[in-house]
Amino acid sequence: MHIVHSIADLRAALADRRRPAFVPTMGNLHDGHLALVRQAKPLGDVTVASIFVNRLQFLPHEDFDSYPRTWEADCDKLRGAGCDLLFAPREADLYPAPQTFRVHPDPALADILEGYFRPGFFTGVCTVVTKLFNAVQPSVALFGRKDYQQVRVMEQLVAQLAMPVQIVVAETARADDGLALSSRNGYLSVEERAEAARLPQTLRRLADTVRARGLDPAALPALEAEAMAQLAARGWQPDYLTVRRRDDLQPPAAGDRPDGLVALGAARLGRTRLIDNLEFDLAGGTAA
Repeated sequence: MHIVHSIADLRAALADRRRPAFVPTMGNLHDGHLALVRQAKPLGDVTVASIFVNRLQFLPHEDFDSYPRTWEADCDKLRGAGCDLLFAPREADLYPAPQTFRVHPDPALADILEGYFRPGFFTGVCTVVTKLFNAVQPSVALFGRKDYQQVRVMEQLVAQLAMPVQIVVAETARADDGLALSSRNGYLSVEERAEAARLPQTLRRLADTVRARGLDPAALPALEAEAMAQLAARGWQPDYLTVRRRDDLQPPAAGDRPDGLVALGAARLGRTRLIDNLEFDLAGGTAA
């Protein structure tokens, strides 16, 4: 695996490539990231991953300085997954001057849910991803479905800015108890880790209840509040548990098909904030 840090070296390394398949990450890699790399292998003529902890998407009180940096382990894992090229820019490489130009996504999509609780988050994501896409010039980029809203924002970003990049969405990688793999799971204590699977379980109950009773938009707020209360009773601090339309993440309306819905949640367990989602499948159940 070839490792480069500057954009100039990256472009030189990719000069004779026409179809890079790209997996952007912030490092502290887990099996979900590596599954993206392996899925990328047949989709291009070179597999590129990036590691960059992006200051722009962290709020002042969030964990930018303490976000785990596991460089040697990450490199070993990427080599094992078959990554060809790792782009690991320093902050001065990607932001050589203060980043006064920002990419602001559609507020209707980006200022709800995660964007409501983390103001400016998706502006930071869109800005860094735009810079990474300009540097790598991938033909395809892979993202995990766990970050459901981010995927929708990325799809809209490339569509509205006419970027020649195909967004490929990989299924959420999960532990045996159903917990979605996340770099932040490492913050959980042993007791919290045992409790953490309660989030996908609660989302599944919410989705199954909506499916069993039939979609009634007027009844949804009470069901969502009940789901949040169930978590809160076990010591969680939920931000939201909600059912939305998959395509635009707006509240569903009467007549919306169940297979067009997704249950999404975000909640803090101790000092760790976890997110997850479950799509309603065509058969009427739910799928990760």
